[in-house]
Amino acid sequence: MYWLSSDLIFPDYDEVNSEGIIAIGGDLSPERLILAYQKGIFPWFNEEDPIIWWFPQDRFVLFPENLHVSKSMKKVFRDQTFTYSENKAFREVITNCSQAYRKDQDGTWITNDMIEAYCTLHEMGIAKSIEVWQNDELVGGFYGIGMGDVFCGESMFAKVSNASKAGFIQFVAKYHKKYKLIDCQVYTEHLASLGAMEIPSDVFLEYLEHNQSK
Repeated sequence: MYWLSSDLIFPDYDEVNSEGIIAIGGDLSPERLILAYQKGIFPWFNEEDPIIWWFPQDRFVLFPENLHVSKSMKKVFRDQTFTYSENKAFREVITNCSQAYRKDQDGTWITNDMIEAYCTLHEMGIAKSIEVWQNDELVGGFYGIGMGDVFCGESMFAKVSNASKAGFIQFVAKYHKKYKLIDCQVYTEHLASLGAMEIPSDVFLEYLEHNQSK
């Protein structure tokens, strides 16, 4: 297993193990996080563990043109059940994501250090939050990293039914011309129902490399 040093580098992709782990250790500095996302790598670890960096061989993504909006979700929009905002409550969104219950997951992977690291990226204009409101209460949302024409989604939460789905649909519909691909990282039924699918990691990298060649 490749252990990161203080040097700002990541190993070659052939270092990825069968689980999708490419490296361990390092830090959550803005410079390292930005480099990681440019390479399609993301951190995901439990609080008591060292930082674990992932590069799944099958990448779960949504192409905006494949967005599926069910009849029930169309009714949510017709009824104007929620209102939406961007970057109005980033810290509140990531904190709620850290506290959200996840099926088959013991505890949270969004540690205090992760919260502070991504809040710093938000202050730099790199991390973005989408907020979903109902009666002036924050009831859902998600956050992620914008990398050119790829948006790397990190986590979402919902306090009431359909809140996170509505926020995600609103975001994709608004930015379908800006973002060619939404990176959802790993499979979830929640996002599969909205049209997300798995693609090989080398195909995913082509989109990231196109970003950097502009």
